[in-house]
Amino acid sequence: MTNSSSPAALLDVNGKGLGAFPESCTTADVAALNWNLLDEDVSLPVAVLYEARVRHNLQWMQQFMEAYHVKLAPHGKTTMSPALFKRQIDNGAWGITLATAPQVLAAYQHGIRRVLMANQLVGRANMAIIARLLQDPAFTYFCIVDSPANAAQLGEFFGEQGLTLPVLIELGPTGGRTGVRDDAQLQAVVEEIGRWPGLALAGIEVYEGVLQEEGAIRAFLRRATDALRGLATAGRLRKNGPAVISGAGSAWFDVVAEEFSQLDIGAPLEVVLRPGCYLSHDVGVYRSAAERINAHNPVAQKMEPGLLPALQVWAYVQSLPEPGRAIIAMGKRDAAFDAGLPTPALHFRPGRGRPGHVRPGSAGSGLAGSSQSAPVEANRAWKLTAMMDQHAFMQIADGDDIQVGDMIAFDISHPCLTFDKWRQVLLVDEQYRVTDVAETFF
Repeated sequence: MTNSSSPAALLDVNGKGLGAFPESCTTADVAALNWNLLDEDVSLPVAVLYEARVRHNLQWMQQFMEAYHVKLAPHGKTTMSPALFKRQIDNGAWGITLATAPQVLAAYQHGIRRVLMANQLVGRANMAIIARLLQDPAFTYFCIVDSPANAAQLGEFFGEQGLTLPVLIELGPTGGRTGVRDDAQLQAVVEEIGRWPGLALAGIEVYEGVLQEEGAIRAFLRRATDALRGLATAGRLRKNGPAVISGAGSAWFDVVAEEFSQLDIGAPLEVVLRPGCYLSHDVGVYRSAAERINAHNPVAQKMEPGLLPALQVWAYVQSLPEPGRAIIAMGKRDAAFDAGLPTPALHFRPGRGRPGHVRPGSAGSGLAGSSQSAPVEANRAWKLTAMMDQHAFMQIADGDDIQVGDMIAFDISHPCLTFDKWRQVLLVDEQYRVTDVAETFF
């Protein structure tokens, strides 16, 4: 097993959203290539992260967690990018949350040494992956259980390996996803875990995002804190490490922080929150959540500006086949569409006849300008109406200043399902120069 961070990888010659590069070029060499998005040095469509906004979001979330004295284990399934995991760890994250055994393996191979797998570990091949990693004493891992059957399977397998597997019991609301529904189920899982020397009950885990109303969410979180107190009082928790209570997706992390940060079980406790989409944020489902948080949470109100959308997909205008319609060379293979179609945000015309440029740092781009023309704000009336695999249909009006070959930057909703369409995501600075590349491992 690899037990240190991997060296820089070769750029994928079969990848999309890249420019020309020598065969030996690695991800560490990208900045030296001097690619500039506006100079058409990279192939479009391309997914980009804005470096300044990523830094802001990293710092914002870490400061928020520190204000509540809780730990941050961002959900890595959002980006599945070890390069971005490293940035999160370097900015103070306690560890990384992941969803599957192969994701855990990919993170481990790139230097991540503390993982909370917010999912059930089911199946011998998946268990074998984790067992191999647990042979490294520097590796810390938790998974969740919600049934006596899964606890028995884990207990038997890891006991045969001579290993101890820390587990968290997941609670779930009726009609929700996974998780025990009532006290009787909880007690049955606790009893089964206690039968197996290869299992160590470390605490409680929840995912509150299946609920929609704040009142129901707070009641669910209080059920979790009551359950953990009960386990501590009954002496059911492991003795060789702190207890853990974990929750929080990207929409309600403020409420989870408020509820869990006050918990006292009379023993060492780590409160671990797991938002993942904050790194890139978006202009759709998570912007709505951020607006609620900024309006009501006293810590967030002191931390203006809040989270900033840092991910866009750039694409060319490919065809203007008829009045009122532009065909964009971007489709379902390039950007998420499950939580709303991408939104035209910026417009740029390479070469001569460019649209006027915005002032450096103005609201049109949200980024500082350079000596060259900069993108302008896209026409607010432009709207995507449909997407196919490689094409998007954009509604325009007669007389709009738009030409074949123009570049359009699109904001997205739900970053998870945009990241998973890219093997490499470019990072760009305020002058649209490519500064880095983040590989993904979906």
